[in-house]
Amino acid sequence: MEFSKLRSAVITGVITLGVVALAVGNRGVHAQDRVPTEAATEKPGKLPVPSRGETSWAPVATTEPFEKVKDKMSREKAAVMKRQKALLEQRYDLSDRPVAGVKMTRGTAVQGGVRVKPPEGVTWTQLGQMTPAEIRQKGLWPKGFLPLPHPSHDEGGMVFPVHHIEEIQKQEGRNLERFDVDFDLPRHFLPEFPPAIFLTTRPDLGDVSQGQLVTTQNFYELFDGVLNPKQLDGLRLLVSQFPQQQFNLTDDRRSVKPSIGVACFDCHTNGHTNASTHLVGDIRPQAFRHRIDTPSLRGVNQQRLFGSQRALRTVEDFTEFEQRAAYFDGDIAIAQKKGVNVLERGSEVHAMAEFQEILDFPPAPKLDVFGRLDSKATPEELRGEKVFFGKGRCAECHSTTIFSDNLMHDLKTERFFEPVLINGRMAVADGAIKTFPLRGIKESPPYLHDDRLLTLDDTVEFFNLVLGTRLADAEKKDLVAYLYTL
Repeated sequence: MEFSKLRSAVITGVITLGVVALAVGNRGVHAQDRVPTEAATEKPGKLPVPSRGETSWAPVATTEPFEKVKDKMSREKAAVMKRQKALLEQRYDLSDRPVAGVKMTRGTAVQGGVRVKPPEGVTWTQLGQMTPAEIRQKGLWPKGFLPLPHPSHDEGGMVFPVHHIEEIQKQEGRNLERFDVDFDLPRHFLPEFPPAIFLTTRPDLGDVSQGQLVTTQNFYELFDGVLNPKQLDGLRLLVSQFPQQQFNLTDDRRSVKPSIGVACFDCHTNGHTNASTHLVGDIRPQAFRHRIDTPSLRGVNQQRLFGSQRALRTVEDFTEFEQRAAYFDGDIAIAQKKGVNVLERGSEVHAMAEFQEILDFPPAPKLDVFGRLDSKATPEELRGEKVFFGKGRCAECHSTTIFSDNLMHDLKTERFFEPVLINGRMAVADGAIKTFPLRGIKESPPYLHDDRLLTLDDTVEFFNLVLGTRLADAEKKDLVAYLYTL
């Protein structure tokens, strides 16, 4: 089956359940034949798609001319994005409603309010009183708490927000736009752009980015005389482009023109994040792969696990893993074909890691040296801190001054819902997830490892159900106010 026929089946909502894993066009990571737009488990233990693909490998040789594939996928792009938009509007209130008086470092507004829509006829308070088994039996798990699919889950790959694409094109003349899919979440739910850069080595300088997106065109001017030569060379590599699955020189790319590739800082913008999305490369078949949010690199010097679910032990491991494996969906044959950049561990990897390890969190003026609120905090924030360290049970995982225990935890969200296929994404158990630091958390929307939570209010409601803490409305409000101070 050609990719266009597969995608057409998905878009039109064909409900015929596939029984054979199929290579998707020329890209080759495996999706399901004729996957429905949304389908639930019909019988206990029986999933709507096969749980195992025919093979882990992607086909290396292309079978159709590039122009033919590009024309097909370009024509289908509008329908792909329309389907994803409909899903987002079904799940969330996407309106622009910033929180009064709460800003990111450079003045960008922070979105507030619970944006996940509760099940019809049920309040959040009522849901909070139910057991996981009761929520599952009645089908009341909010759709916005289910895993969020990639905007084109059958295809996957790196997708960048349009404002980042435009700035890179302006500075460097290269185009990160894909002809098959666009980024899906509204800009007002994304991190500040460009984000500030704070260094552990020079806290006296404040934001060393000077309000600029750091690229090949300005990194030397901005950082010469601030970094040592090794750190400066590491930054050079972090803004340099290298081949990636969708952006490369081969004819199975997803950019109109061949390109050198992407840079680490195309996702980890200014050492932080622009919320670019992708799919994890370490799961097969395609329907079971998880969407991943780009985590911030701020404060990695105090972290001991890297990657949302991979549990890589050092930032050096993370740096090397990204370019050797994650850039190519974990497929070593495709990586070789597209020109994998094999970094040299003793110099290149080390230099890149050395710069990453001096990226600091933004200032938190209301926290003391022990990470607790001081006399500048409001009564609401102080009440929220009490909930955080008490009834809310947040500190059981988000401990220490960076508010992370550097461990992995399985939230077992599958207790709350039956397995369901959503726009090509098989929603089952998430498994263990890294405890992300909460320092500077208001600057890192959206939340959870796959972007499913748009605001901190959503996050509080999610964990109130998952942890069974039964917080009152006033306690939830106080807790969110406290999170803004971190």
